[in-house]
Amino acid sequence: MNIIETINLTRRFGRTEAVHGLALAVPEGSVFALLGPNGAGKSTTIKLLMNLIPPTAGEARVLGVASTALGPRQRAQIGYVAENQALPLWMTVREYLDYCRAFYPSWDRTLEQTMLTRFELPETRTLAKLSRGMLMKVALLSSLAYRPKLLVLDEPFSGLDPLVRDELVRGMLEVSEQGGWTVLISSHDIEEVERLCDWIAVMDEGRLQFAEATEGLLARFRRIEVSLQGGPAELGSPPPGWLGLERTGDLVRVIDSRYQREATERACRERFPTGTVTAQPLTLREISIALARAGRAARKGAAA
Repeated sequence: MNIIETINLTRRFGRTEAVHGLALAVPEGSVFALLGPNGAGKSTTIKLLMNLIPPTAGEARVLGVASTALGPRQRAQIGYVAENQALPLWMTVREYLDYCRAFYPSWDRTLEQTMLTRFELPETRTLAKLSRGMLMKVALLSSLAYRPKLLVLDEPFSGLDPLVRDELVRGMLEVSEQGGWTVLISSHDIEEVERLCDWIAVMDEGRLQFAEATEGLLARFRRIEVSLQGGPAELGSPPPGWLGLERTGDLVRVIDSRYQREATERACRERFPTGTVTAQPLTLREISIALARAGRAARKGAAA
């Protein structure tokens, strides 16, 4: 079952199309990362899902309900933390949590105390005197303590120092291990979410590049290097699934997005009979960069 589904979801601002025909499915129980560079359309997508802005075309369903019809019942099951979220800065940490608790019958006092300890939050200090990292911890705690079915995080690590980012990730990992909820996290910080997420989607220029399980994604991408041994070799047109084919001296490099050991080695031998083939796994950052470059090259070629 999918806890979020979109069909042809589109949002325009004047002549700018921030989100284009998005078709996305977030499986229930997953920790799902929506990745891409700044301006890729991630935050606009989140705002559409949360009904903070209306779509220009298409639709989204969240918790089985059209996003434009989200009501109190659904919102009580959604936790939402945004990069620049406004908080009542005159309240202390304790006052703010007491205030939030009254709205959620499912509020878990034990989980609240666990997260207070984990994040080392000073309960008697006003929010105005907290650092930005501390404020993000408070916002996250107040969205986790009532155990929402869906937790939505929009750029939670932006502008935070590495120590605070690590503390947030560890806290989220600790809570997610208890199960029972789905997390959608929008970020351009790929290294951080790689530790968290079991599903990955990448957006670029408002378009979805791909969405799939992290394990399968990492398994099907490899950097292939072919060391040529004498004689020139024509690169020719790359076969389906090969990205960024290039040659430097006697070394040919390509990224295979459909890697299967025997099939890949056979394709390399057919093209470069005298070459020695090696394959190396890629990080999520390397995969996302390769796909973004390929997508932009394809769009430029189509527009030419």
